[in-house]
Amino acid sequence: MSLRIVIGSWEQQRQAAAALRQQVFVVEQGVPAELELDEMDAQSLHAVAYQDGVPVATGRLLPDGHIGRMAVRQDARGAGTGSLVLCALMDEARRRGDRDVVLHAQLSARDFYARHGFEPEGDMFMDAGIEHIAMRRRFSPG
Repeated sequence: MSLRIVIGSWEQQRQAAAALRQQVFVVEQGVPAELELDEMDAQSLHAVAYQDGVPVATGRLLPDGHIGRMAVRQDARGAGTGSLVLCALMDEARRRGDRDVVLHAQLSARDFYARHGFEPEGDMFMDAGIEHIAMRRRFSPG
């Protein structure tokens, strides 16, 4: 089994990333389709994990250091693929000089992000009908 992470623009990653996000967010979680794709996609860096050539996970890094739209295909969950995508996005943020990254974690994924050094900030809030919490990961200087 071969797994590779590809980082690129929305233009390069749109087909794979949009299909994964449609399946996870719209079909599985009931997020309204009109909320799923937004104007930030064209401004963001996108990571897509391919397993044996098939897209299985995605996420994006916005210009302001916000990581979002993390989605892993159901049959690929629990295998570390989401961690690889998250780490690839954090590496890109570090490479461009970001001091930290932030994200809005679904409450069900809070522990996943905590294992990667993210700390909660503020109170729970609703987004697209799903409970979320803001989390931040600061990078060490140097």
